[in-house]
Amino acid sequence: MTPLGIHLRRLREERGITQKDMAEGMGVSAAYLSALEHGHRGAPSFDMLQRITGYLNVIWDDAEELQRVAALSSPRITIDTIAMSALATELANLFAQKIGSMSDTDMLHLIERLNQIGSKDRS
Repeated sequence: MTPLGIHLRRLREERGITQKDMAEGMGVSAAYLSALEHGHRGAPSFDMLQRITGYLNVIWDDAEELQRVAALSSPRITIDTIAMSALATELANLFAQKIGSMSDTDMLHLIERLNQIGSKDRS
């Protein structure tokens, strides 16, 4: 499952809406919504995100969060380190090797640390 899938399912279930009903209301297949929720589809287009937020009648904050997690929900990632240092290439390869054996706690700590680095850059 992806961050988008988790968030989408939560919003849908909070409203008591089935995938089938949501799909019919949006004019898409239930299989498509299922694939989004389970991470078998890439992030939806901006237009599709707008249709989802409109159908679910989400408030501004939830719409922004849906867009944020969609941007972080591609199930297939490629990291191009060709113009970076050898350390960047080593890090990317080591991460690809180790991510499958990391605990959720380890991943949360790493996410927190990476977010700290990004917020320092914006300051």
